[in-house]
Amino acid sequence: MNFKLGELFCGPGGIAIGARDASFIHNGELYSISHEWANDYEKDTCETYAKNICPHNTGSVICSDVRNLNIDELSKIDGLAFGFPCNDFSIVGEQKGFQGNFGPLYTYGVKVLQKFQPSWFLAENVGGLRNSNDGSAFQTIIDELTATGYDVVANLYKFENYEVPQARHRIIIVGIRNDLGLKFKVPVIKNPKTITSREAIEVPPISPTAYNNELTKQSENVVERLKYIKPGENAFTAKMPDNLKLNVKGAQISQIYKRLDPNKPAYTVTGSGGGGTHIYHWKENRALTNRERARLQTFPDDFIFHGSKESVRKQIGMAVPPKGVKIIFESILKTFAGIPYDSVAPNIETRNRDLFGKMVLEPSEEYIISQI
Repeated sequence: MNFKLGELFCGPGGIAIGARDASFIHNGELYSISHEWANDYEKDTCETYAKNICPHNTGSVICSDVRNLNIDELSKIDGLAFGFPCNDFSIVGEQKGFQGNFGPLYTYGVKVLQKFQPSWFLAENVGGLRNSNDGSAFQTIIDELTATGYDVVANLYKFENYEVPQARHRIIIVGIRNDLGLKFKVPVIKNPKTITSREAIEVPPISPTAYNNELTKQSENVVERLKYIKPGENAFTAKMPDNLKLNVKGAQISQIYKRLDPNKPAYTVTGSGGGGTHIYHWKENRALTNRERARLQTFPDDFIFHGSKESVRKQIGMAVPPKGVKIIFESILKTFAGIPYDSVAPNIETRNRDLFGKMVLEPSEEYIISQI
């Protein structure tokens, strides 16, 4: 059983790798997911996706604003994935929700579901979506996805619990078409191995000829500041001379000039990089290279990102970790194959409302919001 996958907001290909690698054979039958078409609006991102995911069918990657995408011209699909833009739902920023430029873009996923009625879908967004507009935005999205004919399960995944070397917390919504009579369950790894940032970056060593491994030039002032910052510390928690301290009033973002702790998973990899928001090496006085950042996102070393160094940094930060999403895709395939797997109850209630129709939010687990 092969599912042809369509993607909106596909990014550089993290979801596509996870989908591709999730295949298995059960009772002599191959269960797999294959690329059918993908859409994104960033030229470099589309080139990265096309050359890594479908190099022999680059025309299947449609580089266009989704608002200009002609859905009627797309080929039939069996599964849909869409990591709709998170900018208006992230805690970092103005939290415009549906009033922003990006908030309403999830509706294009709804339109594709309505047209093609694929067997299943997977949607991804930041944890901040859960509380945007006092929870009403999230509930509206759930209601609209459900109304297209799907049994919907939402969960806040902590990817460090899925053997990803990074504390990356994302809401992933999985829907299976109602008429199929199947129920998706949230997968869990029992006794997961903690992958540290040191292990991710150093084992095995990155080849000197690896792509996207150029060093970032650090100013003398930044190098001097980093000398006083210990592993796990940032510019505000480290003890340093007054002339090197940051003159920042108001909110202090913990990721500013923060060094990795080599004995823990990395903090969240983001698409930003200016003003001390690069991820910094635990020992060397420098920011990580893009290849090191890609390792934290679980991209293989032979995955080549295209574009400028700044464009590549953004692509990596906005991607979904392939290793983490692979486990979710495997669980979707196991659901269709009738294979039991370790699971837990969803940690997000999708239909809990009070008497006034307003969504009631359960106490949320601590999560880290990306700055994309």
